[in-house]
Amino acid sequence: MGHARVQGYLHTLDSSPGVYRMLDSEARVLYVGKARNLRKRVSNYANPNGHTGRILRMISETAEMMFLTTRTETEALLLEQNLIKQLKPKYNVLLRDDKSFANILVSKEHSFPPVRKHRGRKSTKGNYYGPFASAGAVNRTLNQLQKVFLLRDCSDTTFESRTRPCLQYQIKRCSAPCVGLISKEDYAKMVGDAERFLQGKSTNVQSTLADEMARASEALEFERAAALRDRIKALTQVQQSQGINPRSVAEADIVSLHLEDGQACVQVFFVRANQNWGNRDFYPRVGADISPAEVLEAFLGQFYDNKVPPKQVLLSHDIENRDLMAEALSQKANRKVEVLVPQRGEKHELVVNASRNARESLARKMSETAAQSKLLAGIAEAFELPAPPKRIEVYDNSHISGTHAVGGMIVAGPEGFIKNQYRKFNIKGDEVTPGDDFGMMKEVLTRRFKRLLKEDPDRSSGTWPDLLLIDGGAGQVSAVREIMNEYGVGDIPMVGVAKGVDRDHGKEEFHRTGKRPMALRHNDPVLYFIQRMRDEAHRFAIGTHRAKRAKAFGATPLDAIPGVGAARKRALLAHFGSSKAVSRAGLADLKAVDGISDALAETLYDYFHEKG
Repeated sequence: MGHARVQGYLHTLDSSPGVYRMLDSEARVLYVGKARNLRKRVSNYANPNGHTGRILRMISETAEMMFLTTRTETEALLLEQNLIKQLKPKYNVLLRDDKSFANILVSKEHSFPPVRKHRGRKSTKGNYYGPFASAGAVNRTLNQLQKVFLLRDCSDTTFESRTRPCLQYQIKRCSAPCVGLISKEDYAKMVGDAERFLQGKSTNVQSTLADEMARASEALEFERAAALRDRIKALTQVQQSQGINPRSVAEADIVSLHLEDGQACVQVFFVRANQNWGNRDFYPRVGADISPAEVLEAFLGQFYDNKVPPKQVLLSHDIENRDLMAEALSQKANRKVEVLVPQRGEKHELVVNASRNARESLARKMSETAAQSKLLAGIAEAFELPAPPKRIEVYDNSHISGTHAVGGMIVAGPEGFIKNQYRKFNIKGDEVTPGDDFGMMKEVLTRRFKRLLKEDPDRSSGTWPDLLLIDGGAGQVSAVREIMNEYGVGDIPMVGVAKGVDRDHGKEEFHRTGKRPMALRHNDPVLYFIQRMRDEAHRFAIGTHRAKRAKAFGATPLDAIPGVGAARKRALLAHFGSSKAVSRAGLADLKAVDGISDALAETLYDYFHEKG
């Protein structure tokens, strides 16, 4: 292990670019890196001098290395970031929050296209505008579009079924194309105006509306002129509210970093079409002796792994391989992408503003983390744990008389609630009696521990809990302990949280195996923290249950038939009026429906007649 082990690989390497992995004695990946020259990079690690403490620790733990050569250094950079995201090595900078961002979609699959919020893969035909930093930023923009351009946001099914205008028309947020109150040509013109607005051409839109208003007045069409006046007024208000928008930056991401006491905050501002579309802060995992250049380079590679980069990326700190990063991002975007570190002008001001936000966000985060650490230490003291827990899992069930039963698991740790670790469980065990809370909890914990034992039997990944909190008293604790002992994980501390006397908030009793029930002081911050965790688990379980119930409410027997998707289901219901009428239809009638082939008609007919 260590320098000597690394030295042993030198004779097998040449000067090719590529990616290397450093592994410990149990074959766990410690670090993933890229190199323009693999032999030269590995020879640096073989030299025991000139390394930071973090790198020296990494080398000392290295028992094996793996190598993969690439044609270019750009390919090596892209592969490195893919492997880091997949393997999450101990000594790499890791971007922990990597959710997709919302976009606005102007669909092109309908003659009266809606304008909607869209997340995920861009599989729907249409034009996408974004990314927006948050759902709130998207909703504000959609609200503006509805006020100014009167575009629909209803589903296609709702659109097809309307016989009179809805409330959106009454409050002047829609032009009611569903009932023919606007022609296809006029609606298309408004969609075009909305897209120009999203492209930053709102001034042109405003002058066009003003010309139309003047012509309507001259033609004595005063009602239409008044409507156009209201739209111009709404557009002016939008422009006034966007006073913080940059003048000289049309499309860019502003990426600023602040490092302090071994913690980092990266603030990203999104500018599209000369409009500020919000910001998001990130807290990558870093070491105490890491440089800003290394953090930013790792962040950029991982951040743009699943996102299309803008024309410009403005940085607060320079990175070692700026030209290489620009080349990699250009390759991903299929157009030129500039990576800049501005020193003056409006771009520099934008970066300074983002840096100030990063510094303030990190200060708030560190304050919250310190308070959270005190609470976790309090929990360890209250429940006699060997150390403050780093991962608390809280479980709850939700159902109505046993129907649509679900279990929810939330996770909390030193940084608060870890929402990307939340899990939901659809209760599906045949042996569980409807309404049996004990049976439901046993099924949830059985599935949870089965999966943990399969995926991480040696408990090395950090996904094993240090403490379980379950909603319930002695009976629930006994049922869960039975499961834990069965799977050999009885060493994990577990506490049942019961409502206590009169089921009052603040009079909770805590149950542990082999110990008398206990309570905490009424004003103890640890008690408030446990209540917050239990309430969050309850909220998550109820939300999951409601979503399942709502989905079942809209379900029909057609959902279970292979080959019947949303479009064909819509066609069948429109033709026959109900799923019951579809089930009674003859084969010839089914074949007469648009979009239903002869083979599918026979499948439908056989399905309902076999079941009947």
